[in-house]
Parts: sequence; structure tokens; C-alpha cells
Amino acid sequence: MNDFVSAIEPNVGAEAHRLSDEIAERDIGARLIGGMAIRILAGDRLHPTFERKIEDLDFVVAKREREPLSALLIESGYQADEHFNALNGATRMLFLDPTNARQVDIFVGGFRMCHELPLTERLAVMPATLPAAEVLMTKLQIVELNEKDRNDIYSLLLSHDVGAGDEGVINVERIIELTSDDWGLQKTFEVNFERLATGLPDVQLGDSEKATISDRIALLLTAIAEAPKSRRWKLRARIGERRQWYEVPEEVDR
Repeated sequence: MNDFVSAIEPNVGAEAHRLSDEIAERDIGARLIGGMAIRILAGDRLHPTFERKIEDLDFVVAKREREPLSALLIESGYQADEHFNALNGATRMLFLDPTNARQVDIFVGGFRMCHELPLTERLAVMPATLPAAEVLMTKLQIVELNEKDRNDIYSLLLSHDVGAGDEGVINVERIIELTSDDWGLQKTFEVNFERLATGLPDVQLGDSEKATISDRIALLLTAIAEAPKSRRWKLRARIGERRQWYEVPEEVDR
């Protein structure tokens, strides 16, 4: 008889905190991204308009911490998606919660979707999530934003000022560090900021809240545009849109 009792919390928020506490206790280099990270980062600054049901959890883990994180999830009661992990485990893994019909999506050694982001170098900045700038960029790099992604970006822009550092703000210096060396990344960010600015009048917010988001979009656009660019950026800029500057990631069943 199997006496194993799953440690997984039925409430996804409680489960995110339980896993984050275990990760900290075991000193595993992994942090939350995605919708749950945005909820934690915003805290009591999360606007009711942007409240949404969080169905799955997303983490970034350093390559050397892949096995310890996998072991933690298995010990907790998750089931590895053996087929997916066998094909993709060097860069991405999936673990299934059979009781609560949820998934944990693990990005290994970095983050690669429409663009590649070097997220693991910033794993130690905050205790449970990646910093707001990194979480924001995982959303901004999506070439075809859906409503959920747009609202997540609006939520971060409303709950976080733009400035230097990471404590309670979106670190503009970190963003321009990446965009100034990657023309394609900057292009996607600029396109998405323009779309977000255009769609802002239709969002269910007060005028002052819309103005706050609009000002922060403008600030980020200006900072990205005016920052000095690397030789790599300038070489790619010569080609421009004549060559596709983003990847189309494969869909993962969630």
C-alpha cells in the first residue's frame, strides 16, 4: 500500500509560496516568472481589473540546479512529463499535478521563446521571483500578445515605477542593457509598447491610472531608443525587417 501523501497545496497561491520556501531552504537557484510572479511582485498594489485566475506555475532554474528542482517537485507529488522532458529537458521541463490539474513549467538555464533572455544571471536578486524588469521582459518578448499577456504588462506598469535598481521598480537600466545589444529584442519591445499605448483607452481604469501607465511606457520607449548601441546591434539594424527578427515558439499544451 502506498502511504505517500502529496505536499502540493490545492490553492495555487499557497503552492507557489510553499515551493518558493522549499527552494530557499534547499538553496536552489530557481525563481518564479509568469502570472504568479506578477501577483507576488504587485502585492497589494495589484489593481482589481488585472486580477485573474492563475492556473499554472512557471519557474526559471539555473542549469546546475535542474536536478535538485526536479527532485523537489517529485518529492512533493508532481509527475514529470517524461516524453516532453526527454525531448526538451536541456532547456525546458514540465511537471504535472494530477490532483489539481495544474502544471509547473521550468525554463532551464535561460528563457527562449520569441527571443532569448539571459534570466539566470539575475536569480539571486530577489527571494521568490525574478525582478520586475525580467518578468516584464518575458511578456514583452511575445510577438503576438494575447489579452492575458497585455493585462499582465499593464499590471506591472501600473504597480511599479520605472527607475534604477530593483526594489519595487522596473529596472530600466537592465532593460536597456539587453535591448542595446539586440536589435530584434528592441524592435519587438517597441512594437509591443506602441500596441499597449494604442489599446490603453479601452482598459477599465481611471484616467489617472491610464496616465501613469502611458507615462511609464513613454519613459521606457525613450530610454530604449536613446541608449548607446553595440556594434552587434548596429550590424543587425542594417538588415532591419528584411529578415525576421524573432522566433515562433512551439505551442506547449497547458
